[in-house]
Amino acid sequence: MAGNRADAAATRAGRPAGIRANDYRLLSEFRYLLRCFLEFSETAAVRAGLTTRQHQALLAIKGVRPDAAPTIGYLAERLRIQHHSAVELANRLAEAGLIVREQDESDRRRVRLSLTDAAEQRLAELSSSHLAELKRMRPALLDILNQIEAMGHSGAT
Repeated sequence: MAGNRADAAATRAGRPAGIRANDYRLLSEFRYLLRCFLEFSETAAVRAGLTTRQHQALLAIKGVRPDAAPTIGYLAERLRIQHHSAVELANRLAEAGLIVREQDESDRRRVRLSLTDAAEQRLAELSSSHLAELKRMRPALLDILNQIEAMGHSGAT
C-alpha cells in the first residue's frame, strides 16, 4: 500500500515508479567510478605511448574469447566501432609495429590479428597497473552493487 503511494507520487513528480533518490545516488556513484577508471586508463595509455583506442585494441586482441578469432570484425565489435574504423586502427597498429596480420589457415578470406613482442610488453605493463587500480576500486564498486542487489532491483521498473 505504502509502496503504491510512493510510486504514484514518483509518477506525479515525473519519475518512473520504483525509482528512489538513493537509486539515482547509486547510479551516479557507479558512473563516477567508471569515469575515474577510464581517466586512469587514458592517462596510463598515453604514458605508455599509446592512444586510448590503441590500448583498447591491443587488449581486445590479447583477450580474445576462446570461441572467437582476433579479426577486424571482432575488433570492431569489441571496441563498438564501424568496420572501416577498425581497419584504419589495425593499419595504424601494424605501421607502429604493434600488430601483425596473418591469413587464417582454415579460412583464407579471414585475416587474424596478433600482437608483436613490443605490444605484448606494453600491454603487460598497462594491464598490471589496471588490475591494481581495479583492486583498489573493488570495495567501492562492490558496495554499490551490493546495495543495488539488496534493494531487489531486477532491471525492470
